[in-house]
Parts: sequence; C-alpha cells; structure tokens
Amino acid sequence: MPKDLTLTVVEQSPVRKGGTGADALRESIELAVACESMGYERFWVAEHHNIAGIASTSPEILIGQIGAATNSIRIGSGGVMLPHYSAFKVAENFRMLETLFPGRIDLGLGRAPGGDQRTMIAMSYPSNPIDVRAYPEQVEDLIGYLGDSLPVEHPFHTLRAGPPTEHVPQVWLLGSGVDSARLAAARGLPFSFAHFFGNSAQGPDIVDLYRREFRPSAQLAEPRAHVAVQVMCAQTTEEAEWHALSMKVGRIQMARNQERSGIVSPEEASEHVFTPEEERFLEHSGMRATVGNPEQVAAELYAIAERYDTELLGVVTICYDFEARLRSYELIAQQYLH
Repeated sequence: MPKDLTLTVVEQSPVRKGGTGADALRESIELAVACESMGYERFWVAEHHNIAGIASTSPEILIGQIGAATNSIRIGSGGVMLPHYSAFKVAENFRMLETLFPGRIDLGLGRAPGGDQRTMIAMSYPSNPIDVRAYPEQVEDLIGYLGDSLPVEHPFHTLRAGPPTEHVPQVWLLGSGVDSARLAAARGLPFSFAHFFGNSAQGPDIVDLYRREFRPSAQLAEPRAHVAVQVMCAQTTEEAEWHALSMKVGRIQMARNQERSGIVSPEEASEHVFTPEEERFLEHSGMRATVGNPEQVAAELYAIAERYDTELLGVVTICYDFEARLRSYELIAQQYLH
C-alpha cells in the first residue's frame, strides 16, 4: 500500500441551481488558491460543452486566471478534448501558458467530445469534425510542436508554436478505456484513468496493461499512472451523504439530458424519489464516488491507491454548497498532506 499519496484537484467548475457561471469560475480560482496552501500538487480544470451544471468550457483561459492567482501549484487541463482542435493551436495556447507560468503547466488530453454529438458538430461547423481516428497523429504532432521536434519530413516541421521556453508542458493522456491506455503506453506518456467516470471495475486491469505495454520516450522513462476519483468528505458520514445527494440526482438528470438549471440543492435532491430504473442505472453506470467522514474516505482512497498500485490520485468533488466542497478538500488534505 502506498504510504504517501500525491493529490491533484480535478475541477469541473460546477454551477449551482440559482447561481451563475461567474460564481462557479470565481469559486474555481478560490479553490485553487486554497488547495495550493493545503499542499495539493496539481490543479487540473476540465473541458465540457453545453452542460448547464458545468462552467469550465475553455480550460486554457481558466488556467491563466488560476496561474495568476497562485504561485507554485502545477496547473493544467484535465483535459483538452483534442479532436475538436488544431494540434498547432493547442500547442500555441499551452506554450504561452508555459511562458507565463514556467515549470508549472500540465496538458492533459482526451479524445471524448466533452458534450453531446450535436455540440461536437457545432464545435467545427461549418467544417466537418476531425475524424477521431486521427487522434494518435494529433497527439504526436502536438508533442512535436511543443518541443520543436517534428521530423524533417513533416509538412509543418519549420513552424514554431511561439517563442522558445525553458520548460515544456507535461503532456498526459486521459481516458477511461483500453484505447487511451494503449496510446499512452505506445507514446511513452503518463496516463490518468477516470475511475469516477466509468469502467471502474476494469480500471486496475487497464492501468496494468498500460504499465506492461509502456515504451520509454523522451517525455518519460517509466510508466506513470494517475487515478481520478470522485469524493465527498465531511465531518460526519451523514453530512457527507447529505451533500452527495445533489451529485446523485445530477447523474440522473445528465443521463436524461434534463440538467438545464445547474446542480440542485441537497434539500431539493432529498425530495427526489428514485425509481427502480434509476437505482439500477446508478448501480450499473460504472460511475463511482467515495462518500463519508475523513476516516472512511481515507480508508477507501488508500484501498483504491493499493488496487491501482499508485500514489497519484486526482480528486473530483461536486456539490451544491461551495463551503462544503472546500471543506471536503481540507479534510482530505488533513489526512494525507502534512
């Protein structure tokens, strides 16, 4: 069992019902400042589109604001959905961030759309969406642009994605399945598995496959696996479960495309009567959360770390009340970050 855990915040900038996107983004920045003082190593922001309960649509803009408000915590994306974009433009954005905040920038990449199919089409309209099968090539090109290391036979090898920087953003591949793990292993990149998102039962096997197939690269000599988990921690189990009700109802709303007003309060969530169909969905969706008091959360996080044989955990916390969310991160830090 890992004795010490290294913790990342994976922030989705949740919007509460009755609140605004401005509230959510200000709270993300406030949370980053607080988590830096608590000892968290990284603060990653997500990319989602056309989802009323999430304000983080443009990670690179939010990363810049968080970087300006903090001093030492590593900051980055968790992650940029690369198939929406030009690899060259993403390289420009993150090299600029590296110029502004040297030695602190992570570039987490994903291939998922970060929204529904209609939104994905809108992201590239009037052009056609980039074929997701080009994702491995996009990753390769992006790494080349970041490090000015494209092969001479590449049609754009003379292009530069901004002035030279002393450091290069650290590229991570994010995913919840075998394909992302295999790509990270083949390219010699660190891999972050979304344990909270789905396929968690197969997660340890997927991460083990990543380690077995890993090939060293200029970016990384040995495999490095990170696991993102969803957590709601409070002083008592009852309080944690109370705040987690909002997240539970939110999953149902999102699955039915009904989440148009933001994260509901625990009071409103407590009035929701779950149908047998909804209970089955929550049980079999693969989405998992760790909910409880500090001792319960610590035991479960250690068990997850042991199962995946890693000391690198990312913590996702979504609830209605910002003070409860901030307190959850504080209680976790008190268990691990001394």
